[in-house]
Amino acid sequence: MALTDSHCHLNFPGLREKLDDVLASMHELGVARAVNICTQIEEFDDVLACAVQHPHIWATVGVHPDQEGLTEPSVEDLAQRARHPRVVAIGETGLDYYRLEGRTVADMEWQRERFRAHIKAAREVGKPLVIHTRAAADDTLAILKEQGADTIGGVFHCFTETWDVARRALDLGFYISLSGILTFKNAEHLREIAKKLPDDRILVETDSPYLAPVPHRGKTNQPAYTRYVARCLADIRGCSEQDVEAFTEENFECLFKQVRATAN
Repeated sequence: MALTDSHCHLNFPGLREKLDDVLASMHELGVARAVNICTQIEEFDDVLACAVQHPHIWATVGVHPDQEGLTEPSVEDLAQRARHPRVVAIGETGLDYYRLEGRTVADMEWQRERFRAHIKAAREVGKPLVIHTRAAADDTLAILKEQGADTIGGVFHCFTETWDVARRALDLGFYISLSGILTFKNAEHLREIAKKLPDDRILVETDSPYLAPVPHRGKTNQPAYTRYVARCLADIRGCSEQDVEAFTEENFECLFKQVRATAN
């Protein structure tokens, strides 16, 4: 049994220039797989190439909600790329109202339209969504429901929202992914949520190179550090690390069915 980092950015500075060492560290700490997340169409070829070259790395396709001025993919653009056998999901996608910078929520319609395109593409190809939401949970959940995203599901990555948001996401059939934030001293509210989540809806991740968990907080994060997230989660839930490995691996393969099909 081992762990999977369900969300990382291997092509970002801090990881891409030392990829061989990063992959070796994964092996040393028992992190067997990782999903390399796409945040803009301009980087998709690099994200996909990493997954093609390394059988234990998978890819997604998507445009992060907080980035303007990039190639705006159509539904078919996304669907075409998502059909590649090494692409397991569409995203990361969602809504981010954290940095309005003088704009209103009404001004962010471009984000909502981009989000809808991602959901439509995911439904077209039958692959799950990787959801980013920040300061926009109500609209994120409303659009997921509006667009019938409960028919395909997905994961709310790097979850930091309230229990009410978690419950509503679970009701839509989504998974909740916990990151190194779980280990931070000021994240007691998140640890309380982690106690309540059902075993069969939890994933773990790093979101590396960001948000390194204790005992590496402040350093460059990497997929190997999923081990510390799992260790903290085991302590919170009063179970063993092996239990966390077992249910998060089962959940990962249930959500990303393509991985399970390839393994079999």
